[in-house]
Amino acid sequence: MLRLGIPPTHMDTIVRVITTSVTPQLAEWPELPYEAWAPTMETLHMKLQIIGKIRLALTRRQPQWANVPLYLTARGLTTSPMWSGRTGFAIDVDLIDHDVIIALNDGRVERVALRARPVADFYQELIGRLRGLDIKPEITTVPSEVDDPIPFPEDTVHATYEPEWAHRFWRLLARIDLVLSEHRGRFTGRASPVSFWWGTFDLSVTRYSGRHVEPPAGAGIIRRVGGDAEAVCVGFWPGNVAVPEPAFFAYGYPAPDGIQAATINPAGAAWNSAIGEFILPYEAVRRSRDPRQAILDFAESTFQAGATRQGWDPALLIPY
Repeated sequence: MLRLGIPPTHMDTIVRVITTSVTPQLAEWPELPYEAWAPTMETLHMKLQIIGKIRLALTRRQPQWANVPLYLTARGLTTSPMWSGRTGFAIDVDLIDHDVIIALNDGRVERVALRARPVADFYQELIGRLRGLDIKPEITTVPSEVDDPIPFPEDTVHATYEPEWAHRFWRLLARIDLVLSEHRGRFTGRASPVSFWWGTFDLSVTRYSGRHVEPPAGAGIIRRVGGDAEAVCVGFWPGNVAVPEPAFFAYGYPAPDGIQAATINPAGAAWNSAIGEFILPYEAVRRSRDPRQAILDFAESTFQAGATRQGWDPALLIPY
């Protein structure tokens, strides 16, 4: 230290500043490298699809599939309460202790471990535990919204589960959920809750203009139900083969003419022509001076880009 010409007391101050201003932020916004955790992610995705399909089977359809997503809890994700006959229950995914918990309203609890094993084994145990509780949901066993789907009872391919990666993913979702909720609260029109979509494996919030949209001719059931309202959506997903890095995304639906030329914030955000959405790499957010503000800037600037080009009511464009 003395060779650098910096007195020890001054060096202690510098170390404290670096430690408090950089390290905690990077710890709060952890790395989530796609390639490193992809095997765990793919297995967790299939297990959450099974749980999501149970919710879908036991709930009444709502506009824009509002009965489909999972929601964050203090320990992971939940279906929220469901009913099977006279039995009320919820399925919670604990990403701290790494269990799936079936909690009934009569006090009974069953647990299924989220350990490294084939999806087929997890499926058989979970469905077996439900049947033992006289809960018998009729679900489609083919995964949704993925390439080359393998039916759950036959899936011995996806079997990796590293608890640390799953826990890190949840920690990140928990922070993003708070920021997206803040963005949602700045809008006076109709907006979805912050929702985890188990089909596309993303966390998002959607604002609606209130205008109906006629889905494209020949659209499948997912598009017909979910694509009948004008909207602007922003969210986060951990990456896929096409975009192999975690990123925030945003889009207007139907896609407004000229939206790709819009100026958006923060630096690092850009239009991705391959997927037709705005993208902000997570690493750019993580290393920014203020990650919360970076996410809010992205959410608001992409909302303005989409909503103004769609001709939304000007009153809806003013943040609350």
